[in-house]
Amino acid sequence: MLGKTAGGLYWMYRYLERSENTSRLIEAGLRNALTRPASSTDEWSSILDATGVRQTYLESNESFDQQKVVNFLLRDTANSSSVLSMIEAARNNARMVRTALSREVWESVNELWMNIRTALSRQVSDRDLPAVLSLIRQQNAQVRGATHGTMLRNDVFNFARAGTFLERADSTARILDVKYYVLLPSVSHIGSVLDNVQWENILRAVGGQSSYRWLNGPDISAMGIADFLILDSRMPRSLAFCAAKARANLSYIEKEYDTRHACHEQVEALVGRLASTTTEEIFDAGLHEFIQDFLSDLARLGSTIESDYRFYG
Repeated sequence: MLGKTAGGLYWMYRYLERSENTSRLIEAGLRNALTRPASSTDEWSSILDATGVRQTYLESNESFDQQKVVNFLLRDTANSSSVLSMIEAARNNARMVRTALSREVWESVNELWMNIRTALSRQVSDRDLPAVLSLIRQQNAQVRGATHGTMLRNDVFNFARAGTFLERADSTARILDVKYYVLLPSVSHIGSVLDNVQWENILRAVGGQSSYRWLNGPDISAMGIADFLILDSRMPRSLAFCAAKARANLSYIEKEYDTRHACHEQVEALVGRLASTTTEEIFDAGLHEFIQDFLSDLARLGSTIESDYRFYG
């Protein structure tokens, strides 16, 4: 496959995953806002930190007002990581690699673009926000469904899925970091009702509340949730699950091209590090520090994939 086509697929699915993940971060911000004083804006500042656009936001805004932050993350064209910008970029990439996609995938991407463009044509009111966030997730789910149901399991599929899982791992790690490093008002709240409510909101943000309760019952704890979202290979948004899936997709590409690259060594090492650690060790060394190291490893892996296969987003 030409590097341009491989890169178009890889980034198309990264952009789609990022648009959904941004909607999940906004939902986490909304839920966590309910646990804070009415005057607090820390959760919205932390969401901007998590998406890596704080500096861009401050170029045109002075305060972390909920409506301004939500508008910036959803529809501001000055923000290249806004949901609207990401979906536009995904559709442009889909057009570039149109011949590599099934008709159903192309139609689902086009429908996503048209519906979200309409939904975000004006500033979203607080009343309509939950429905818009749900629409973003639902339309992304349709693209995934079309991908799984109609695409050949070849290099096209594996480049697409590798991009998806790298982006998803990045998002889950950032959501965890927002909770542990920013949202708690003070160390004294660790283990409190506020702490547990915020951890449960993190579960909701990654669509894991029902699965976690099915496995653990009503016991909500920081250690249990962190273990579930970092090391539980059954959870489709956990770091361990995403890393293992990215390794599998890169392994299929290695076999198809009969060529092993540096990215294969890196993803093997990443999966190995997650498999050889425990939640207790992570907390002892510092969850924030662990997450930052993981994000650095993930960014390095993404850059190596692009370099190895000669494509750039």
